[in-house]
This record gives sequence, C-alpha cells and structure tokens, in this order.
Amino acid sequence: MPPALVVLTLALLLGIQPVTTDLYLPALPALTTGFGAPVAHAQLTLTALLLAFGLSQLVLGPLSDRFGRRPVLLWGLAAYVLAAVGAASAPSMTLLIVWRTLQGAAMGAAVMAARAIVRDLYQPAEGARVMSRALTGLGVIACLCAPIGGFVSDLAGWRFAMLVPALFGAAALALIASRFDESLAQRNTNALQIDTLLRTWTTVLRHPTFLAFCALTTASYALLFTFLAASSFVFIQVLGLTKTQYGLVMLWSSLAYIAGTFVCRHWLARHGVRGSVARGAVLTLAGGAAMAGLAMAGIHSTLAIVGPLTLIMLGHGVHQPCGQSGAVGPFPQAAGAASALNGFVMMLAAFGVGGWLGTQLDGSVLPLAYGMGFWSFCVALVAWTLVQKHG
Repeated sequence: MPPALVVLTLALLLGIQPVTTDLYLPALPALTTGFGAPVAHAQLTLTALLLAFGLSQLVLGPLSDRFGRRPVLLWGLAAYVLAAVGAASAPSMTLLIVWRTLQGAAMGAAVMAARAIVRDLYQPAEGARVMSRALTGLGVIACLCAPIGGFVSDLAGWRFAMLVPALFGAAALALIASRFDESLAQRNTNALQIDTLLRTWTTVLRHPTFLAFCALTTASYALLFTFLAASSFVFIQVLGLTKTQYGLVMLWSSLAYIAGTFVCRHWLARHGVRGSVARGAVLTLAGGAAMAGLAMAGIHSTLAIVGPLTLIMLGHGVHQPCGQSGAVGPFPQAAGAASALNGFVMMLAAFGVGGWLGTQLDGSVLPLAYGMGFWSFCVALVAWTLVQKHG
C-alpha cells in the first residue's frame, strides 16, 4: 500500500475513538436531562463503552494474529455501525448504555488493529514517526468532533449527534473493504490456543519495555480521560458556556494536540524516543500543576483551565505516538496481543477514572483540576524513570 494510504487508514481507524467519545460530549448534559437520569448513569455511557473497548481487545488482538487484520476490521467496523445506530435510537438510558457498550467492544477492533498494523509494516523507531503522522490525522478528526456534536445537537437533538459516528464507521468500513491490503505477513496459527495465549501474554507483561511504555500511555490517557469525562459538565453547567463555546474549547485542545504531534516528530529526529518523552513530560507537568494550583487558589474560570490544558495537550501529542509504538515494538510476531494488552490497561484506568468522577463531580471545577494535576504528575514520573531506563 502507498505510504499515504497507510497513514489515512491509520488516521481513520484511530480517529474512531474520539468520534465515539468526543462527538456526543456537548449533548451529554441534555441527554442526561432528557432521560431524567443521574450524572453517574450518564458517566456510564462513556465508562462502560471504554471498559468494553479494553476487554474486547484481549480477544480481538489474538484473533487478528491468527486470521489477519483485515477480517477482524471488516467484522468489527460492521458491528460498530450497527451499535451506533442502536445507540441513537435507544428509548431509555439503560438501553443506551447497552448499545454504547457494544459500540465500545466493536471499536476495539479498529484501534487495536491500527497499532498492530504499524508494527506489521515498520520497525519501532520508524513506527513512532508513522504513528505520529496518523495521530495528527486523529487530531484533525478530534478537532471537528465537539463543534460538529454541539452544532448537530443544537440543530437536531442529541440522537442525531449520536448517529454521526455510524456515518464515520461506514466510511472507514468502505475504505478497508476497497483499499486495505492485509498487513500481517505471517499468521500465527497457534495464536488462539490457550497455552500459547497465556504464554504470549506472560511474555508481554514481563517485558520491561512494554511495561514502561504501557505505563506511559495509561497515565497519559487517564489524564486525557479525566478531561473528557468531566469537561462538558464543568464548562457548561459550572462555568456557563454554551454548547458551541464548549465545542470551541474542545477544538482548541485538539489543535494543541495536533501541534504536539508535530513537535513529537521534530524531537524524535533530534533526541530519539527517550529524549522526546522526557521533554514532553515537562509540558505535561507544567500544565497539570498550573491547573491544580489555580483551582486551589480559588481562580475558577475558563481561561484558568484552558491555558494549562494547552500545555497538557502538547505533551499528550508527544507521549501517545511514542508510547503506543513503543509498547508493541518488541513483539513483531505478537503485535496484536501486545496492542490488545496495552489498550486493555489504558481503558481499565479510564473506567476507574470515570467511576471516581461519577461520585466526585460536585458543581465545581475542583475534581477536574485536581484529577488532571494528579495524572500529570504520574505521566512525568513514568517518563523520567521507567521510559529512560527501559524505553
């Protein structure tokens, strides 16, 4: 496949995650009110999706090592489109959570396969650069999600906003069906045998390089998810922004993330993976400390969150490309399984964050600010210790 097609394919497969999680965020308060449900139930539409997303990868990763990336993608994307339509037409909060859970499980096929495809086609150092380009595309998609979600929700209601992911999934499915050539050179016929699977998982989980980069991606995603899960309530209900204004905040954060992926490629050429991760952690910790410090000082405003958030998203644009490619780098024959384990741990952390926020959101900015401050510290700690030693 031409390099441009590979990057486009990866961008669409990875971009399905912000389309699924970010696009409906502006409609989340209205959705909650419409069903007359508590905030904790609304959080489940996101956290249950992400838990299913993480768990499904444990099955889909070995399946893709056994049968190839293409069949797993075709079936997974078809199921995703069906679940997205079901979520948009759900008559109750309970059924909405069920459809979103199925949507998350199907989404696992796209994101897991994208990480594995990078390892199929590239060595780790080049893989980080290719992943950075693909995540730039993800950033562009994420830029559009919240503004489109806010606009569609205001114009036609939250159900239509939740229908947009079905259209995106159908477009990704059409591209895979028509243009994607199988990237796995040699299928592992033993990948689904229980003893082989347990041995593979044990090997991956014992590898210090995997543990270092998995810890980095997990802390980095927990940091991002703290913002995603709490931001619509904080900006709309606490700080009084409109859905459109909130969409612009999300647009700005995505632009900062895109800038971070460009910084990542520049630093990779000069400083390598370890040096890039260490420098990105400076941005992350500065942003997290500033956000928590301003909140502690009683400065509760949009600017007091968005300013530090800019630094955090710049750092996120460095850590995710390096972390995701680094976690699968040592396992060319088990890239699907390694990608699945990395994704599972990330989503397990996100599920925990969502559960915590569901009980802590108290009508102030403090849970958001303190949560992001904590995870920023964790990112920096991992980046300056484990990654430098084992990366």
